[in-house]
Amino acid sequence: MEQSILDEPEADTTTRRYEEARAAAHRAMSSVTLVPDRPAAEPTEPERLSYRGFKFGAAFFGWLIMISMLVLLSAVVGGAAIAGYYILGYTKTDLEDNAGTVAISAAAAVVVVITLAYYIGGYVAGRLARFDGMRQGFGVWMISLLLIVLASSAGAFLNSREDYAGRIDRPNVPLTDDTLLTGGLITAAALLMLPLLFALLGGRTGQRYHDKIDDLIA
Repeated sequence: MEQSILDEPEADTTTRRYEEARAAAHRAMSSVTLVPDRPAAEPTEPERLSYRGFKFGAAFFGWLIMISMLVLLSAVVGGAAIAGYYILGYTKTDLEDNAGTVAISAAAAVVVVITLAYYIGGYVAGRLARFDGMRQGFGVWMISLLLIVLASSAGAFLNSREDYAGRIDRPNVPLTDDTLLTGGLITAAALLMLPLLFALLGGRTGQRYHDKIDDLIA
């Protein structure tokens, strides 16, 4: 009995300490202010602009792919033309009698091959750069144009000194000069505009791959 009486003050002290600690913890938890997680910082406009714009590396590698596809497609079309020539049994006389048709077919094949090659080159450039695909496609076309101008200037300079053009044995095509001039102008216009348009289209198509990923992530 005496032992129970002695234990009561100690039990009361333990209970009081527990209640005080509980009250202190409650006050501490009540004074805590919950701060929500901050969302990831959005990239600023200068950061975004650093990834946009014309990228020479993407355009250059797109141009390399364009040249590769031009060689490959030319080989395929040339092989098909030679195979058709032998299979159908055409002779030189047949080709001369149908010179207009042959010239139109050859010009159309050249335009299609070059246009398709520029589309593929623009597509690769757009995929590499991710942003501004049309600018990358334009870069593929512009690199080609600059190289053509440089090569033409060098050729004209060398021809003025050595007259290489005069040494070429030109074939006797049974077409009038007016027909050749008209066909040449149309072909030149097509070779100037269609590759540009399809290079831009290819670059935009290549960029769409990254746009779909961005839409999926968002």
